[in-house]
Amino acid sequence: MNRSGMDKFKENLKNIRASFAASLLRTKRPISGRSRAAVMLNNFFLHIQGVRTNINTLRPSYTFGLGLVSLFLLFFTTISGILLMIYYSPSTGEAYNTVKDITYVVFAGSLMRNVHKWAGEGMIIFVMLHMARVFYTGSYSRPREFNWLVGIMLLILTFVLNLSGYMLPWDQLSYWALVIVSNIIQSSKELTDALGITPYFDIGGMAKEFFLGGTVPGKATLIRVYFLHIMLLPILLFIFLGVHFWRIRKDGGLSRPAGSAEKSVFSWPDLLRAETAVFMLCLAGVLVYSFYVDAPLREMANPLIPENPAKAPWYFLGLQEMVSYSAFMGGIVAPGLAILGLALIPYLDREDGHAGIWFSGRQGKITALQSMFAGAAVLAGLLAFVIRFGWFRNWWPDVPQILIIMVNPAGIWVAFVALWSLRVIKKTGSTRMGAIALFTMFLVGYVMLTYVGTELRGPNWEFYWLKSQWPMH
Repeated sequence: MNRSGMDKFKENLKNIRASFAASLLRTKRPISGRSRAAVMLNNFFLHIQGVRTNINTLRPSYTFGLGLVSLFLLFFTTISGILLMIYYSPSTGEAYNTVKDITYVVFAGSLMRNVHKWAGEGMIIFVMLHMARVFYTGSYSRPREFNWLVGIMLLILTFVLNLSGYMLPWDQLSYWALVIVSNIIQSSKELTDALGITPYFDIGGMAKEFFLGGTVPGKATLIRVYFLHIMLLPILLFIFLGVHFWRIRKDGGLSRPAGSAEKSVFSWPDLLRAETAVFMLCLAGVLVYSFYVDAPLREMANPLIPENPAKAPWYFLGLQEMVSYSAFMGGIVAPGLAILGLALIPYLDREDGHAGIWFSGRQGKITALQSMFAGAAVLAGLLAFVIRFGWFRNWWPDVPQILIIMVNPAGIWVAFVALWSLRVIKKTGSTRMGAIALFTMFLVGYVMLTYVGTELRGPNWEFYWLKSQWPMH
């Protein structure tokens, strides 16, 4: 029986939803194992994930969805950032006013700015938590060593990307944070000054001038920071993110305990449902937080009125705390050694059989707890001593600067962490236990130094238990 053209049109209209789904997924509705596999293989957005997913990967208690949350926060940050670019002008004369317009004039502009701010900073927290999860489950071991290095690069890029965005509003907070960052960049000048070679080889001064586009923050600085924030850093971030996902696939998916390889399900729909749930929870959390908590905006940047205390953003205050003891050690050596130590972990710890097991068992839990308490006690004591009694310069005003560079609280802390880790290796006969000790103390140091710089440092970088104790200006 021949159908009329209108009958065909009505039938096509009725089936338009199914036709669109089939064109998107490049297959009919996935109801069999073969069609579910075809969906994952044939779809551009899904093919990066495997056809099957290990049951261990879907357990919330194993991954906590931390990697997914980090990815979704990046998505929210990117979309909100693109919208903010429509209104923002990277000019010292207009940047502050455009941010004010976004906050107070543009429809939903304040919410969009809040989403961009808090999702970006949330990335720092969740990327670090994801890194901790990967480490404590031994997921950096063979064949995933290189992906651990890629993860470290992603962590660094996340920090720097947030920092560059922090400087763009051109208010008092961002301007003086920019001054602090530029001074950290020239940290090597402390060493060249102590050696008397600065007039001939001022690498710190050259680095600072290259970053600022001059000797003081200005129009050239803002343009450079804007270029870093919207172009160079995002390109690098997405390149390393692509490599990260690619290596996850090539290295056999997420790590899992030995013997669990056969326990898997089709990624469609089980994995997709889990990812959708995490996405919705993440979106709801960001929107609710952004609705009630506004991104800060101070007065327009004024080089003649310094902030006191002048602070970097909270995630760099641990670094600023170390720099206050020695610019070269705190700004270059200590963070450089921390990154090097983290990068070498999978190549110095070659023990097998720990992947997919939290803390590698009971001994790892004990080692982590011991390292946490020992590190917290030593660092707290070191900080208390310095705050109460000062350091060499307070005792002997004419002490050579080279001595302060060589012996200072940041250097002592780094040396203690290294010696403690070696002691654990010798005591337990396990490089995995030494790695747990090292990483745990890295986290303890970062958290404690960040807390001190954020909450306990006031005007002139003096110590105060409460902000209510700050002197009145």
